[in-house]
Amino acid sequence: MASKTIGISELAVVKGDNSIITYALGSCVGIALYDDARKIAGLAHCLLPSSTEMKVVGEMNHMKYVDTAVPLLIKQMERAGASTFGLIAKLAGGAQMFSMKGASSAFNIGERNVNIAIETLRKHNIKLVSRDVGENYGRTVEIFAENGIYRIKAIAKGTKDI
Repeated sequence: MASKTIGISELAVVKGDNSIITYALGSCVGIALYDDARKIAGLAHCLLPSSTEMKVVGEMNHMKYVDTAVPLLIKQMERAGASTFGLIAKLAGGAQMFSMKGASSAFNIGERNVNIAIETLRKHNIKLVSRDVGENYGRTVEIFAENGIYRIKAIAKGTKDI
């Protein structure tokens, strides 16, 4: 078994007995897609909710934004042999790492990341089957192509599979 590591604003797709891991999801959201019939898994580590809210200088990194990373991840899953019918999704992250008294919800990037992820998955007819989001702590996540397990590790919270 090989484990592929991705960083912030990156995504990857693996098959068979391989996995994808990403570290330190704070307000970022980890969007995992899985095709059980073909044992293909994909993971995107998205920093910000929407590409339309940002002024992009230079070439845009589509993996940085939830709204553009999800369609890109779907395309890469299809190229790897996945079927869009029956794809499922799992989410993790979207924490509010710092609280600011009197700040509007617009400053809660984690919550906005999760909401846009749910909306974008719905738009692409992908069923969200589980999530571990919000709160105020970071997470490390790993998706296993062999069985679709999405392993979430958090300091002082332990490890759980969803």
